[in-house]
Amino acid sequence: MTTEQKRSILLVEDEENLHEALKLNLELEGYDVTSALDGAAALKAVQGEYFDLIIMDVMLPEMDGITVTETIRISNNEVPILILSAKNSSADRVLGLKKGADDYLTKPFNLEELLLRVNKLINKNKKLQDKSTIGDTYTFGNNTVDFKAQEAVKSGGEKIQLSKKETMLLKLLIENKNEVVPREKILQSVWGYNVYPTTRTIDNFILNFRKYFEEESRNPKYFHSVRGVGYKYSE
Repeated sequence: MTTEQKRSILLVEDEENLHEALKLNLELEGYDVTSALDGAAALKAVQGEYFDLIIMDVMLPEMDGITVTETIRISNNEVPILILSAKNSSADRVLGLKKGADDYLTKPFNLEELLLRVNKLINKNKKLQDKSTIGDTYTFGNNTVDFKAQEAVKSGGEKIQLSKKETMLLKLLIENKNEVVPREKILQSVWGYNVYPTTRTIDNFILNFRKYFEEESRNPKYFHSVRGVGYKYSE
């Protein structure tokens, strides 16, 4: 396996014996492992390097793993994060996932299960990244959106100035054409986890898009709300 093909993992665990055992097993699976023994070291590593996955212990000295996870998400970094926790309550699990973790495993865990989850998260993330991203302009119906200029041109040449958030949300929905984008994903990608707009805020953006681009805003063809789940752009 060449270095280019190696998947890189940041292992954040302060318990020395467990850290060494995990590092060894991950390396035996062909992963490139970077070690961090506390939250500050983890954040520093994330700022300086790209990782395919982070394995994050919750009980860390000074800054706990949930706070580290939240901080990573605030900076709009979408690296998959697998949380390891000695706590098994559903409240802890929900908190971890709410703050941006992708998966949650309680200690003591089965090593084989951990390796399977690691592999699954990395592959899922790769598939998402491989999705074709759209260019600087996109045309649908009689509308053309210029993401760089943050404007749209409707049929008849009428120009609409888009705000930065409108442009980001529009791009996110179009890149996931015909798929429902969950509210959490929109919060993370467009607003960042430090700000929690209400569902009403996102609804208002969708209403604006309908006003801009739909022939009949009450009977939308392109922009749809899926109650309780998220939002969808379809053609």
